[in-house]
Amino acid sequence: MWIFLSLVSAFFTATTAALSKLALKDNDEYIVGWIRCIISVPIFLSLLFFIKIPRLDAAFFYILLILLPLEITAYLLYLRALKLSPLSLIIPFMALTPVFMIFTTRLILGEQILPMGIAGILFVFTGAYILNIKTHKNGPLGPIYSILREKGSMFMIIVAFIYSITAVLGKLAMDHSSPMFMVAVYFPVVTIFLTPIMVIRYMRGGIDLNKIKCQKTLFISIGVIFSVTVLVHFIALNMTSAAYMIALKRLSMVFGIVYGWLLFKEQHIISRLLGAGVMIFGVILISLAQ
Repeated sequence: MWIFLSLVSAFFTATTAALSKLALKDNDEYIVGWIRCIISVPIFLSLLFFIKIPRLDAAFFYILLILLPLEITAYLLYLRALKLSPLSLIIPFMALTPVFMIFTTRLILGEQILPMGIAGILFVFTGAYILNIKTHKNGPLGPIYSILREKGSMFMIIVAFIYSITAVLGKLAMDHSSPMFMVAVYFPVVTIFLTPIMVIRYMRGGIDLNKIKCQKTLFISIGVIFSVTVLVHFIALNMTSAAYMIALKRLSMVFGIVYGWLLFKEQHIISRLLGAGVMIFGVILISLAQ
């Protein structure tokens, strides 16, 4: 069952990204990010009626104070990357999160780096190189230069790094509360912090309500699918090892590349599928090393 749920989570993750990119054609990342959260809030808060509310200590709130600014920054950069660059090119860079986590968990939690983890890192970076192999005419360093020139790729690399920190901090927050409690309150709290930004933008005329009304079906779909993605993710996580579940969820890269081809007519799909495949193998090695 956990395999099916992990695949569903991977598919919905890619679907949310693809629909968000559609919404970003006519809107900026702030409004798309806020509406995506605001629609999901009732779904997440409803969980509080079905779970046991844990006793929260001071450490939980300290962790949350550090976690929230990082989460919001990564969230907005992620959406900005979707707006700027091809979906099939940037989604695979999320595979860098477990690479960075090897180092952040070592720094924060004191965990050791195993040889299999190092091998996984090499595969992930090789896959990232293959993603940009279309620039081989510029020499062996062409794919690397391509990554550095593509703003969306650079933003997604930064997002992957920030998520490697928030993943560790999120685990600590769950240790001081509970996993389902974090699911229920985390994104509603993120929404609260995003709301003042949206109020300021509305007062300055930066939000076109008529445009949003015309796309209400798209925005509702994004919010609902995003909520289901998070819920399915945690259900699958409770059924098996986190390492196995997360590794399987990385198939969202493949779904994302296919969406890029079908919805946005993106090019170089074969090289990007190959690169994503190599990165997924690297993620599996990293997961097994944990």
